[in-house]
Amino acid sequence: MLTKEEIGVLLLRLFLGVTFFIHGLVKFQDGIGQTVGFFDSIGIPGFLAYVVAIVELVGGLAVLLGVGTKYVSILFAIIMVGAIATVKWPAGFLGGYELDVALLAISVYFALAKTAPLALDNILFTSKK
Repeated sequence: MLTKEEIGVLLLRLFLGVTFFIHGLVKFQDGIGQTVGFFDSIGIPGFLAYVVAIVELVGGLAVLLGVGTKYVSILFAIIMVGAIATVKWPAGFLGGYELDVALLAISVYFALAKTAPLALDNILFTSKK
């Protein structure tokens, strides 16, 4: 039986995974070329659009499953800092970067957390002593 805290952590992990997975999926469904063009237009090398989209898509799925959550969350945090610094900051907090700050905070939490409940990492990489 999961504790209330474990349920809360599970919900955060699922939210983080779904959010990034959908963002990555949309980048490919809408045509990654649009994202490449947007990156180029704001002075970011276009090839990084592929990197971001793949990290969001594959990383989102990994976090949903609880595989490599700590490491993927570090990548998510880097993406969020980049998004805030390059695009969202001028819009201000409300209507600008508030979601990005929330995703950054959740990502940092999982980067620092020991384990996450109901994660495949707990099954795959638990040492039996």
